[in-house]
Amino acid sequence: MNTPAAPIVCIGGLNIDRKLKLLASALPGSSNPCEAHETPGGVVRNVAENLARLGLPVALVAAMGDDAGGRMLLEQATQAGIDMSAVIRLRRQASDSYTAVLDPDGSLTLGLAAMPLVERLNPWALQASKDLRAGAALVVADGNLPTDAWPLLLGEARDGGAPLVCVAVSEAKMERLPERLTGLHLLILNAGELATVDADRSLALAALHARGVQRVLVSEGARGLLLSEPGQPARHWPAPQVAVVDVTGAGDALSAGVCAALLRDCDDFDAAARLGLALAALTLQTTDSVHPDLNPQFLEEQQP
Repeated sequence: MNTPAAPIVCIGGLNIDRKLKLLASALPGSSNPCEAHETPGGVVRNVAENLARLGLPVALVAAMGDDAGGRMLLEQATQAGIDMSAVIRLRRQASDSYTAVLDPDGSLTLGLAAMPLVERLNPWALQASKDLRAGAALVVADGNLPTDAWPLLLGEARDGGAPLVCVAVSEAKMERLPERLTGLHLLILNAGELATVDADRSLALAALHARGVQRVLVSEGARGLLLSEPGQPARHWPAPQVAVVDVTGAGDALSAGVCAALLRDCDDFDAAARLGLALAALTLQTTDSVHPDLNPQFLEEQQP
């Protein structure tokens, strides 16, 4: 795959991921022994690191504090190859954090997001990175963004900017997406997030298309991926079967794989689904939010 000259611009969450894995079934109201693991995180930050480790040019637009956590985030991202020049650095602020409580089998029991800084990514703040987005090959934004940021990004996409991809982050934050989504090339979300639109899957997909979303890619976990396009039968791809070590970051890896494939052909969703599922399967087999051994060779090995 030829590396594009233009970067992929990723906009949204940048935080510390803290993972607490229970050693036995949880006992409510009591102290529970666990293993603790801390890594850089944030949905779009994880997407950006996956893409950078694949050898693709990536720039991050986010906000972080000037604390020790922020310095760690900056150092790690720079080492991974992410362009951090557009990240807003806020003085006397603690960087955002996400704490995941995991069952012994690695499944998520509870997620706690303390992310006030991402709220600073309003239209005024995003104007500073307008030229960066104008020269992008692809713009990827996550659902952490405040609602008022979306009309700006959608408007740029409608006016001939780079294709815009939205990666949902949680059921609770689905309400941040505006009613009008015309200009959105792709929405990536899971079954729970889709259900916040409508409990009936077909009605939910129809509603998103009516709001202007061109394509919806639904992760169904171990069952695989579902793609919906207006006026077309839904398409499905099964997921590879792997031994799950930790689910955290697998969805972000899926999104990164999809975006990496869309760089080659923004309408080839068969290649996008296959690459996304392969990268997610790899990430399920590590405790890190991004697989530490990921490199450009993985992308070459996935070529048809």
